[in-house]
Amino acid sequence: MQKISYVIPCYRSQHTVGGVVAEIAATMQTLPQYDYEVILVNDCSPDDTFGTIRSLVAADSHVVGVDLAKNFGQHAALMAGFHKCSGDIVVCLDDDGQTPADEVGKLLAKIDEGYDVVYASYDTKRQAGWRNLGSWVNSKMTEIMLGKPPELVVNSYFAARRFIVDEMLRYEHCYPYVIGLVLRSTKRICNVPVHHRAREEGRSGYTLSKLLNLWMNGFTSFSVKPLRIATYIGTLFAMAGFLYFIYIIIDHFTRAAAPIGWASTTALLLLLGGMILVVLGIMGEYVGRIYMCANAAPQYVEREVIRHEENDA
Repeated sequence: MQKISYVIPCYRSQHTVGGVVAEIAATMQTLPQYDYEVILVNDCSPDDTFGTIRSLVAADSHVVGVDLAKNFGQHAALMAGFHKCSGDIVVCLDDDGQTPADEVGKLLAKIDEGYDVVYASYDTKRQAGWRNLGSWVNSKMTEIMLGKPPELVVNSYFAARRFIVDEMLRYEHCYPYVIGLVLRSTKRICNVPVHHRAREEGRSGYTLSKLLNLWMNGFTSFSVKPLRIATYIGTLFAMAGFLYFIYIIIDHFTRAAAPIGWASTTALLLLLGGMILVVLGIMGEYVGRIYMCANAAPQYVEREVIRHEENDA
């Protein structure tokens, strides 16, 4: 009998994660060919999410709770859950009920067809417009920076074979990016359509700044293309400056009184200076990450792990 491990990062889900676990339990009753476990990772939520997790662990032997010592982010929480799971297939989904756990059979069916990773794709996303825009930007940037196929949709609801998770666990640095780890591990990836639900309560834990940090993390941790793009842009501006220099010389000898052009000179200096600072900033981002990894900054820190047997004791 194969075992399914559900890994769920939890943040501000005191009132919703219980419903997700109940839906998983009900769904697994319709899939008797699988055993299962649910790994709930509390990413230092400010509400009583871990109190809810304690109750769920005490009531169900399939549930394991992990409490992180500080907020490390969704992808670090996923990595913490991966270290605790033991299933042949790992399914990741959200804690707010928007990802339909009752449609997990569609993902598992594709795994059975021979795919290594299966991502859910949504007919209509029930989220704010700026989040949809952010998802589109992330998709395009992932295509450019990480080589994601244009037709592939990636999100937080997916199923992966055990060997893929084992490969991801080989990454021990402090800036995990699960999508990048998946894309560098296999090409056998597909989508399956599912229904995306409206949020039951609260709002997304992702702000615009957190999304920008996540994108920067993914691109600088798994690709050198930002450095190459900076090099190409720098080369382009250098060529443009050289051509402008030739133009100035020709203009000086062909016109009796060439304009001084303080405004254009100042604008050019500001533009070139800005480009230099952008390139230095990208280089600094890479150097900073090398420094953090050299100092062995942790992906996450566990405060506590609770299991059903411990609660019974």
